[in-house]
Amino acid sequence: MSGRATPVIAGAGISKVGRRIGIAALELTAQAARRAMADAGIGPRDVDAVLTLGDVPAYDAAAVLGITPKLVDTTCVSDAGLLSPITQACAAIAAGAARHVLVYRTVQMMGGTVGTDAGPTSALEHELPSEMRYLIAAHAYSAANWIAMNCRSHMDLYGTTKEQLGWVAISARTYASRNPLAVFRAPVTMDEYRTARAVSTPFGLLDCDVPVDGSIALILSAADHRLDCPHGAVTIESIGGACGSGGWTQRHDYPRMAASDAAAQMWAQTDLGPDDVDIAELYDGFTFLTIAWLEALGFCGEGEGGPFVDGGHRISADGQLPTNTYGGQLSAGRLHGYWVLYEACQQLRGRAEAPLPIRPEVAVASAGGGPIAGCVLLTC
Repeated sequence: MSGRATPVIAGAGISKVGRRIGIAALELTAQAARRAMADAGIGPRDVDAVLTLGDVPAYDAAAVLGITPKLVDTTCVSDAGLLSPITQACAAIAAGAARHVLVYRTVQMMGGTVGTDAGPTSALEHELPSEMRYLIAAHAYSAANWIAMNCRSHMDLYGTTKEQLGWVAISARTYASRNPLAVFRAPVTMDEYRTARAVSTPFGLLDCDVPVDGSIALILSAADHRLDCPHGAVTIESIGGACGSGGWTQRHDYPRMAASDAAAQMWAQTDLGPDDVDIAELYDGFTFLTIAWLEALGFCGEGEGGPFVDGGHRISADGQLPTNTYGGQLSAGRLHGYWVLYEACQQLRGRAEAPLPIRPEVAVASAGGGPIAGCVLLTC
């Protein structure tokens, strides 16, 4: 997908972000979308398609925004996982079916508990995939449990340490301290990290992302709109995705995840390589996922992710590979992999809340963990 004829990200918008802020999901979506359209220099009448990933219905968003789209897809699911709407937007633009596409992701914090009183013959159990029935029977109810197993295996195989995970969390908070949109901005120490409440060994509270309410919107446009973008555009150089192979626990190369497959596909579509990348905005639902993505994307060798982040120097703002420069999901807030895209675009365009000392020219953004992964390479 390389070359200036490929689709561009022409605008980006973010809503108010916070913890249980009391704003309806549709309003958050409208906030982000209006900002993205203004950023791209277009209005509602210019938008040809509205794509999302199963949150606020696309028809509802289009109606409140005054958009009459040619294409609305409420089932954006492809091998790119969370980034499926991005791949479908690119396909629509490349096919000439759309010139400007609104893509958004809106999330809100949810409460609730996992019930444990259902018997072994419950209807729910019969509806679940066999792997999920096995995990739930073992009281492994959430991704915190499942990714913890990947992490524990990585530790046993390669000597990855709890402290190395800690440097990912500390680095995220350091970046977040410079980002006024981040939910948690107070610095954390290694002692605070080590003593944080346990969640699922080896993860503690500071290894886990922060649920928030918020929305991110992006405008993807035909390449020739670049000249009309008020604040510049970002080229989508290549995209990779993978979904489902091996499930959460049955990959032949466990503890590797779908990230490895997605990264291989992305690099196969471009002449650029890991050494060309200036910044990395990586999905960090858990600290270990940052390490897994660093390895999968080839920024270090297999099993070398722990030493790569040790001390936080390589991933710092003036380091070899500034990583999660807005604070990541660990500190800024979990917007399901779309804040990484927003931040990558803003850094490349020189519009970030906390710009880096040297403006980057090439960025990679990734989303997903376990058997779900998508990644995208972006250039100025």
